[in-house]
Amino acid sequence: MALVTTTEMFKKAYEGGYAVGAFNVNNMEIVQGITEACQELNSPVVLQVSKGARAYANHNYLVKMVEAAIMNCPDIPIALHLDHGPDFETCKACIDGGFSSVMIDGSSLPLEENIKMAKQVVEYAHAHGVVVEAELGTLAGVEDDVNVSAEDSSYTRPEDVQEFVEKTGCDSLAIAIGTSHGAYKFKPGTKPQLRFDILEDVAKRLPGFPIVLHGSSSVPQEFVKKINEHGGKMPDAIGIPEEMLREAAKMAVCKINIDSDIRLAITASIREYFDAHPDHFDPRQYLKPARQAVKDMVAHKIKNVLGSDGKA
Repeated sequence: MALVTTTEMFKKAYEGGYAVGAFNVNNMEIVQGITEACQELNSPVVLQVSKGARAYANHNYLVKMVEAAIMNCPDIPIALHLDHGPDFETCKACIDGGFSSVMIDGSSLPLEENIKMAKQVVEYAHAHGVVVEAELGTLAGVEDDVNVSAEDSSYTRPEDVQEFVEKTGCDSLAIAIGTSHGAYKFKPGTKPQLRFDILEDVAKRLPGFPIVLHGSSSVPQEFVKKINEHGGKMPDAIGIPEEMLREAAKMAVCKINIDSDIRLAITASIREYFDAHPDHFDPRQYLKPARQAVKDMVAHKIKNVLGSDGKA
């Protein structure tokens, strides 16, 4: 199976009441862990690459690793997506460089400027057989080059979504309903809560249209605990409750982004390994269990949060 766009997978997800996992990739072990879990569970998947990942691993290496994953996992649909494209030039480079999907993030701009930028990307992408995700509303938190304070974040205004989608022609829309980037999503003592009323309103205004949730890592406390027990320092790391994400997946949300949970799984595994084997220095020794930790975490998300197992 060749690289695919998200069009068909989102259509099936919307109709089936589940979401496709969009997992950020930065190196070979992450790509392997994610796709091996998806292959075994017969789940579609979006492998997404941020601007920071392209700077770290190099665009060509990332594309070729995803191509290798497709060869090793031929039974599942895999899309390669640019996460938080900051401008037209970055989106164009990814479109020209083999991605099947891109996100243009103009969410910090005034509405008309966001529309203008997104439309420019859509026109170029569609001419090259690539689909586009855009964003309305601004998520708080820190992830790679995305850094938004709580004061500067804002919920999506449902009254804007129809105009935005009609004028831009985007294929999916990321909205802000209370999720947040990074591992420190909420202040200690506060109760995480998603604005399902906004999601319901958006779905009514855009019937059948795929909605995306960013900043949807749950920050599993077993990973945080293991990191802290083995020399780490991550006080007050809090994420989105998984039951809330499962509820969103049953609604109009067709794509749920997960990045921080991958980082936590890897870091917890490596810290534990180093403590247990202080004499080891071969990267293969500690990256093998780290890869398995990614695979196990992704399998858990597919079965318990996304509901995408058996949907490929």
